[in-house]
Amino acid sequence: MKQIIVGVDVGGTAIKMALITPNGELVAKIQEPTPVAEGEDGVLQKIAGMTRALLHEHGYSLEQASGIGVGIPGPIDAKNGIVMQAVNLHWTKPVLLKQKLEALTGRPVEVDNDANAAALGEMWQGAGQGAQDLVLITIGTGVGGGMILNGNVIHGMNGVGGEIGHITMAPTGGAPCNCGKTGCLETFTSATAIIREGHLAATNGTSPHLAHVLAETGKIGAKDVFDAAIAGDAASLAIADQVALYLGLALSHLAIVLNPVKFVIGGGVAAAGDFLFSRIRDSFTRFVPFTYVVESTQILPATLGNDAGVYGAGWLIRSRMEA
Repeated sequence: MKQIIVGVDVGGTAIKMALITPNGELVAKIQEPTPVAEGEDGVLQKIAGMTRALLHEHGYSLEQASGIGVGIPGPIDAKNGIVMQAVNLHWTKPVLLKQKLEALTGRPVEVDNDANAAALGEMWQGAGQGAQDLVLITIGTGVGGGMILNGNVIHGMNGVGGEIGHITMAPTGGAPCNCGKTGCLETFTSATAIIREGHLAATNGTSPHLAHVLAETGKIGAKDVFDAAIAGDAASLAIADQVALYLGLALSHLAIVLNPVKFVIGGGVAAAGDFLFSRIRDSFTRFVPFTYVVESTQILPATLGNDAGVYGAGWLIRSRMEA
């Protein structure tokens, strides 16, 4: 009987779902709004209903599904399939996701954090192909990540392994972070940080370019800052250089501790392309003490985009099939 894998990426706004073959071919995908207001049971019912509908639409029975992999934000007890908390979903208490979704569908379920799932997706079918040791860094509103050693995600004791954005880069001072600390990597390199610095440059007279953008549109975006930097705006270039400096420094620390083959960087900020990546590599080279580590470590843009999460969720089932 031909088998298929269901990969699910649950966010606070949307549930993305894909059917994936065991060899990694994406057969179909859909996206529907997350019914956050209906609570955990409403979200799980939605996932179960989407699963049945998508399988039926593409000629598969529920029994042909090898399993359902789920990536979801927040700390996860991956071994037992428990979501400890999911702020974006308003889940303040542990949710027995594996147990409940298996009861609703009759299929095996595996669960992990969404950033870990994205890392697994890039390892399976993205920029991380061929690497069993890699680190994914996602740079958007915040900075997240997933760390994989010998093909296995590092979860840590409380499921917070891979929270790269909260490495302290400024032990004193620094901008406040949503985690409650100050000076986290996220406060230097996220889109939020870039926008903050860009707005400051636009209003304090150091960037006429960004001041014009602000006057025309009423806002500053991270892309505006990088576009201005590429155009030669000195203040914007200083912001881009700071982002690259701190990212390269953080990656150098991770390289010495984990020694991965690849660092894969995704999220909106990564769209700045080689302008940013060349600077990150320069910073990384500056701070890594061992030449052979620099030479053997690749720093690459992610390639799966919004599909990384469903691929990684699918990999949770694919790896289970091999066990």
